[in-house]
Parts: sequence; C-alpha cells; structure tokens
Amino acid sequence: MSAAPGVLGRLWGDRRARMGLAVILLFVLGAALGPLLLGGAPLDLAGVVARRFAAPLSRTPDGAWHLLGTDRFGRDVLARLCLGARVSLAVGLLAALVSTAVGVGAGAVAGYTGGAVDRAIVAVTDAALAIPRVPFLLLLVALVEPGALVTVVALGVTGWMAVARLVRGEVRALRGRPFVEAARALGTSPLRVLAAHVLPNALTPALVAAALGVGSAIMLEAGLSFLGLGVQPPTPSWGNMIASGRDALMIAPWVSLAPAAAVALVVVAFSLLADALESAIAGEPASA
Repeated sequence: MSAAPGVLGRLWGDRRARMGLAVILLFVLGAALGPLLLGGAPLDLAGVVARRFAAPLSRTPDGAWHLLGTDRFGRDVLARLCLGARVSLAVGLLAALVSTAVGVGAGAVAGYTGGAVDRAIVAVTDAALAIPRVPFLLLLVALVEPGALVTVVALGVTGWMAVARLVRGEVRALRGRPFVEAARALGTSPLRVLAAHVLPNALTPALVAAALGVGSAIMLEAGLSFLGLGVQPPTPSWGNMIASGRDALMIAPWVSLAPAAAVALVVVAFSLLADALESAIAGEPASA
C-alpha cells in the first residue's frame, strides 16, 4: 500500500509529468469552458464576407476580437479549436480505453491460462499485428458511414495487440509467484486469483501503453478526419479543421496551423506523461 504514494510522488516530482499534465489540463479546460466563454460561431450569413479570414489578434467589422483569427465562414478559430478539443480528446480517450481494455483482457487470459488458449490468442494477436494499421483503418472506416463512434471503435479494435503482448508477458511472469500459489492453495477460484492477485501487479506496462495510446489515437483520428473518413463537418474536430484550411494556406495559414499545433502539443504531452509514468513506476530518479 505504500508503493502508490511513492509512485505518485515520483511522478509529480518529474518535470516531464508536470509539463505534460499542464498541457493536457489546459486543453481539457479549453474544451470544457472555451465554448461557454467565447460563444459559438455566428449563424447569420449576412456578414460572412466581412468576417472571413480575419487575421489573428484582429477585430472584425462587428467589433469582435479574434485571438486566432477566423476561417472562411467568419467563425472564430479559437472557439472552434475548443469545440474540436471536445471531440478529439473524447475520441482519443475512449479509443485508448477500448484498446487497453481489450488488450488487458486478452493478454491476461492468454498469460494465465496457457496451453491451447494461449497459443490461439497469440496467433490472433500476431496476425492482427501483421496487418498495417493505417491502411486497415482506412478500409474499415470506408466501409461504414464515418462518424465519431465509428472512429472510436475502429481505433480501439486496431490498437489492442501491443497491450495484450505486454500484459501476457507480465502475467506469465507472475502466475508462478509464491503469493499466487498461496491463493490457489487456499481454494481461490482462478478468476479471482487472476483479478485480485495477478492483474493488479501486471498493469504497469498497460498504464504506460494507455497513456501513449491516447496521443496515438488523437493523431490517427486527426488523420482520418483530415481525409474525410473520421468526424464529419459541421462537427468540428482538429483533423477536419486542418482539412478545412488547407486550400487557404497561402492567405490564411492560421486556420490549419492552430489545430495542427494543438494535435502536436497534446501528442507530445501524453508522450511526456507516459515516459514519466514509466520512470516513476520503475523507481528511477525524477527528471527535475
């Protein structure tokens, strides 16, 4: 019980974790409060021509000030960036949760059961790993109507294999430990032994992989939405915001650069958090 505070203390003492958490918290607050504070994009079309492609730090004829400028329809880029954060962060977190849950379940069953079940799960995992993820994602989402839910499921079911291999290795190393043997000797059911004694000690690599998986899922969602195969307009996501500004890069680069920078910052933040978490769990000195 004393290990958790130690891990949390080392994690908080790590500069990488503090930087990553600060960036993530900034975007979470922006997603939660930004649309309320900034207001929505104007729905009237009368002044679109006067408002469109306003430069950052400028005012439009209606008197509104735009920190990151406006897009081709006169919509505030910062307000849409905050709206897009809701979708992109939610898709990334849910996809990572799905892939982690599936990977932990498959890896735990394979590692603890062994035998034919283990060989079958390993064969399925290796076969899934042999399929290139991005082309398979493009094919998968092209076969059904694109949307946020489809993107979450597609990312989740194509990202569990690495987690399964990591958890399987940890479970195989733990299943012969004395405390597991003692639980079996007391007549504890295999499911309870796995859930109460083995899994809590085997989740270290899964936690690190989950943190990395969020950033990876956000980046993949942005790519799919950029190609028109992810979240569909008018619902904003960072990917379709980048796509909406690609035709105006020469005259209004901020329309695409703002969401692109958001994707890069969040992915780096989750990578820093994952690195710090791995170091904290391993007991390595914090990067102050």
